[in-house]
Amino acid sequence: MPGPDSETNDTNIVWFRDDLRVSDHPALAHAAESGNPILPIYILDEESENLRTFGAAQKWFLYHALAGLNSKLSKLGSPLQLFVGNSEAVLKKVVANNDISGIYWNRRCGKGELDIDTKLKSEFSSMDFDLKSFQGNLIHEPTKTRTGQGGPYRVYTPFWRTLEGQGEPRAPIPTPEKLVAPKALKLDGVVDIKDLNLLPTKPDWSKGWETLWEPNEDGAQKRLTTFLDDEISGYKEGRDFPGRKNVSRLSPHLRFGTVSPFQIWHQVKHKEAAHQIGNADSEKFLKEVAWREFSYHLLFHFPDIGWKNFQTRFDGFPWRTDAEEHLRIWQKGMTGFPIVDAGMRELWQTGYMHNRIRMVVGSFLVKHLLIDWREGEKWFWETLLDGDPANNTASWQWIAGCGADAAPYFRVFNPILQGKKFDADGSYVRRFVPELAKVPDNFLHNPWGAPKEMLKQWGVTLGKTYPYPIVDHSVARDRALAAFAELKKAGE
Repeated sequence: MPGPDSETNDTNIVWFRDDLRVSDHPALAHAAESGNPILPIYILDEESENLRTFGAAQKWFLYHALAGLNSKLSKLGSPLQLFVGNSEAVLKKVVANNDISGIYWNRRCGKGELDIDTKLKSEFSSMDFDLKSFQGNLIHEPTKTRTGQGGPYRVYTPFWRTLEGQGEPRAPIPTPEKLVAPKALKLDGVVDIKDLNLLPTKPDWSKGWETLWEPNEDGAQKRLTTFLDDEISGYKEGRDFPGRKNVSRLSPHLRFGTVSPFQIWHQVKHKEAAHQIGNADSEKFLKEVAWREFSYHLLFHFPDIGWKNFQTRFDGFPWRTDAEEHLRIWQKGMTGFPIVDAGMRELWQTGYMHNRIRMVVGSFLVKHLLIDWREGEKWFWETLLDGDPANNTASWQWIAGCGADAAPYFRVFNPILQGKKFDADGSYVRRFVPELAKVPDNFLHNPWGAPKEMLKQWGVTLGKTYPYPIVDHSVARDRALAAFAELKKAGE
């Protein structure tokens, strides 16, 4: 085996995708063990079939995560090389022009991604170099985690039990101590990070985000440490209250792999074993990590879940086709329901939305407005930093009632009661809907219920400074239940 200072020109390619870190990176660790020079690459692929283009918010996070990864790799000895184009074409060109001894990557689960990997393995199978993929982004292997009947899981709870029954996940893999940079490579098509055109310019709607997020590997570890040290206590109950800090905000980091689920799992278990966090809080948090795993399980086994109803009986649901204006109002956070509007504005202003509020605004879109869940999924994909090909679609289908392990159709979130229950002190609404800041708690979540004279004293004029509700809750609820009941009746 060549030593770390070997003069060999044989180079190992490490292809980074949704795993923008150097710690607990199986493909990088394996490539580095050989002692061969390492060529780390990232390909912004918007050309291959069945690959979904990143949403605008995701691109912002991706830019900074790539910059952070390059900094880490450069310090180890071999900087990141960036390419734009069809993944297969880029890799074949690099291989054709250089002496390559191996290509390594961590597996992904989407249909387009799997198609690329399968094709590359077939194309390169006859060539004299090593080609391996690794389990780096999911704790479970979708190909191996099966029900007792040998099929994929369709319900979360038995999936969780199976995952828990598999024992502790492997320990995180240490970061390589050093990487050897290749010499005299021919790399046509390498671009500068600015050439990826990932950041918004006209207008730059991301101003201020750098104070909210540290979108790189160091930021992920800081966020995890802060959450486990200061914020996980009370998580089981507190995670439902958007005004509290009992949420991890690790979802964008998981989406781009600036942290791995193995790292999260073991740090949680370490804190739990040291009695620094309670079992109820740690178990609930790990179940949320496992929901992401379940979503990817579904994506792998049912690759069209992103655009097709998981439950096909919903194909006949009477979604409104004349609701473009209501969709725009919902997107802008101007529905007249304060908790809904606060959530939609949090999304636009921060690239993030609290999980409880995601359910509230999602339910409002599909049940109060009868707008197809796919419209909501598209908006979240565009505006969420953590827009995730598995989580986003599985969660929207769950909200709509047409997904795996879905919420029952008769569960229609009452946005007024949700606000009063989970934002009783109004801290969340007042932060994102400042025009209602002076409205007292008893009217904050239904300002139309207050006398006009009192609203005027609080600086509110409905229809001018804040909108009237775009629908009547009771009427919209009854309409939704009738539509879902008809659907159920038709399927019997």
